[in-house]
Amino acid sequence: MATEPLSRKETEDRLAELPGWSLDGDRITRKYTLPSHVAAAALVAHVAAVQDELNHHSDLTLGYNTVALAVHTHSAGGAITEKDFELARRVEALAPAHTAGS
Repeated sequence: MATEPLSRKETEDRLAELPGWSLDGDRITRKYTLPSHVAAAALVAHVAAVQDELNHHSDLTLGYNTVALAVHTHSAGGAITEKDFELARRVEALAPAHTAGS
């Protein structure tokens, strides 16, 4: 997968396809609210497995009933790349199974 930095326009275009995700400085971010701490922890474990599969890891923060992600590509100098959006799309696909909402 390409690790070339995306332009601001490319980033904004891709974010338009991912409701709930936003640009925060040099990262794309998303926060999920879940029904319980155990549900949030289960989502974290699932996201961690996907990150290992993609060999692309985000900042992943577990709160009482929340999970937050902040993603950028270290190997591209901390820029946003297509790898970040692949991870975001994968997380979006699995979040409903954990009853995760905005």
